Amino acid sequence: QVQLVESGGGLVQAGGSLRLSCAASGRTFNSYAMAWFRQVPGKEREFVAAISWSGGSTYYVDSVKGRFTISRDNAKNTVYLQMNSLKPEDTAVYYCNADSESPNVVAIATKDPGRGYEYDIWGQGTQVTVSS
Repeated sequence: QVQLVESGGGLVQAGGSLRLSCAASGRTFNSYAMAWFRQVPGKEREFVAAISWSGGSTYYVDSVKGRFTISRDNAKNTVYLQMNSLKPEDTAVYYCNADSESPNVVAIATKDPGRGYEYDIWGQGTQVTVSS
């Protein structure tokens, strides 16, 4: 299994940019699809973006298309989320997810984040706050 540690969150003004990083330990990183989810208090964790193990397939929630870009570097065991043109509604705790249970990136977007499968792994989260 892998363990995940997110970084790069912070406070930014609307229209600004942040890049989140998720560093994975373990030698099986490139066997996992990777994703970012986000959660605000009182709401369910929602899908943001996913990338296949090879990086060849990506998928985004409509609200971030054209503004966010997910990428990965398998040599560094790291996945990134470049966030541009940030809006106050992007404010949330962002969670990194490693998933070798779902068959493809679209399936990751529709899965139950709380399903608790053995090879569906979460980081601790990093806060992103966008001020208006």
